[in-house]
Amino acid sequence: MNREEKSQVIEDLTAQLAENANIYIADITGLNAADTSDLRRACFKANVSLAVVKNTLLTKAMEASDKEFGDLPSVLKGNSSLMFSETGNAPAKVIKAFRKKAKMPLLKGAYVEEAVFIGDDQLDTLVDIKSKEELIGEIVGLLQSPAKNVISALKSGGGTIAGLLKTLSEK
Repeated sequence: MNREEKSQVIEDLTAQLAENANIYIADITGLNAADTSDLRRACFKANVSLAVVKNTLLTKAMEASDKEFGDLPSVLKGNSSLMFSETGNAPAKVIKAFRKKAKMPLLKGAYVEEAVFIGDDQLDTLVDIKSKEELIGEIVGLLQSPAKNVISALKSGGGTIAGLLKTLSEK
């Protein structure tokens, strides 16, 4: 790969880093061709894009990016693959589900909505992260709950009063 090709790859990676708010770096060393293909299929089904990258090129792309990746470039050793997704926990769920049948991939680090996670021990934390839509849904549900209780109490109270009046009028 000559200098021009490398600079083009760095530009492409920088653009991808800028476009995506959820970036995972995983180690897929030791996966054979069939397992790698299965992982790619699992990523495709979960709407996660997977790409194998050179560490030096990714480091340069991170330096050129406007985002603050913190200590994330320090995990770029050995084989690295990038995972991008719209939802913050989708790649973590794919990794966790895939590791039920294989011991790889290992999570090296993640950048999720401006937060940096380093190490494979953060996988469970990343799986439990809720997406923006899930949080909004929970908040709306919590806000609706008291209003529903008040309305149902008023309806039941009104029915009780109407029943009392009807009984009194019959007597």
